[in-house]
Order: sequence, then C-alpha cells, then structure tokens
Amino acid sequence: MGAGKTKRMPRAVREQQMLDAAVSVFGRRGYMAASMDEIAELAGVSKPLVYLYLNSKDDLFSACIGREARALTEAVRAGVRPGLSADGQLWSGLRAFFSHTARHPDAWRMLHLHARTHGERFAAEVAAMRAEIVAFVTQLIAAAARDAHRDPHLPEGEVAGLAEALVGAAESLADWAGATEGVTAKQAAATLMNFAWAGLGDLMTGRPWTPPEEPEPVPVPVSVPVPDPAPRAAPSPAPVAQGAG
Repeated sequence: MGAGKTKRMPRAVREQQMLDAAVSVFGRRGYMAASMDEIAELAGVSKPLVYLYLNSKDDLFSACIGREARALTEAVRAGVRPGLSADGQLWSGLRAFFSHTARHPDAWRMLHLHARTHGERFAAEVAAMRAEIVAFVTQLIAAAARDAHRDPHLPEGEVAGLAEALVGAAESLADWAGATEGVTAKQAAATLMNFAWAGLGDLMTGRPWTPPEEPEPVPVPVSVPVPDPAPRAAPSPAPVAQGAG
C-alpha cells in the first residue's frame, strides 16, 4: 500500500492558507478558546507544519492581526477617491470601511474585540492600525475645511477630536451592523452620514453649532451653621408653704 502524497504548494500560498484558517477560528472563538488543532484541520495541514511556519500561537495571532489590519487600512484608503467633494470623500471612505468589515466579519471581530483584550502586545498592534486610520480621517477633515473656506477656523486639536469621534462611531456601528440581520454596508454608511454630516457639513462652511447662552450662576453665600445654645436647666419648683390649708 502506498502512502498518499500531499499536494505541494509554494510556502507563501500555504502560509496564507494557514492565516485564513486562523483568522476564522480566532474571530469566532477568541484567542484563548482557539485550538491549534482546529486551525490546522481547517487549513488542511498538520499541526507541526503550522508551528514550523509560524513558530507559536502568539506569533500566529500576531501575523493574523498584522495582515488584517493592513487589509482594512488599505481598503479605506483605496475607497476614498480624490477629486470628490468633502461629503463624497467621507461617503466613499465609509462605504469602503463597512463593505470590508461586512465581507470579513471574523477578521473584524478578531481586530476589534479579541486582539484588544488579550494582551498589551496585540492591543498595541491594533492601536497602531487605528491611529493610522484616525490620521487619514484627520487629513480628510482638514482638507475639507480648507476647501470649504480658504481660511479655516478649525483648530488642529478640534480636527483630531472630530476624527477620533468619527472613527469610534464607525467602529461601534460596524459591530451593530454585524450583529443585526439585514443591515447592508451601504445602509450602515448612510446611517453614519446622516448622524455625522449634518453637523460636519455646517462646520465645513463655517457655521458650527454653538451651545446656548446660559446665565452665569449667582454665587450663593455660604452660611456657617450656628450651634444651638446649650439647653437651660428647668427652673426648680417653688417651695410649698408649710401649714397652709
């Protein structure tokens, strides 16, 4: 009886096959519950081969995070088409983000949920990806402000804060869309545009929302409590005269 031959393939292709399987398992189960046996079986290879290619479970998880983080940031950058209006650029970027997270739900769960909570090393890798996306969105908002009115009044810190808020909202909405049946990437992007652009649109044209004027609070004088006086002793009853009656 002859032993069956395993089909040979280039190392790079085999490694991507292992990463595909690992992302699926890590995304569905999380790091701790993920089994190297299950990953190897899903990839169609032996467990020793997974260790030979990727050294350890930690290194495998890190490789998955790195690959999927690059894929997400590249998708967002590629989705924003130059030459569009400010709202067109934001719309195309959001469409790209939500389309990618919808097509790769296991990768998104791995990045946004599991990698952030497993350990500092992995959380730092995801934080670097997020910082890159926030920086990109910051550039978009700043460029939109310059185009809208040539002398923008948006301080650098405010632009950065708007980008942080927008990315955070997109992340939360991606979780919601993934958990809600029937929500498409286009619908999720439109939801965030309706939420964000009504305010950003006015801001881009120099009409920011301002809080209502409120009267200054009148200071209330602080009264020092006066202690109650010591209780007086009850007067002694008057003596009764002897022999009266």
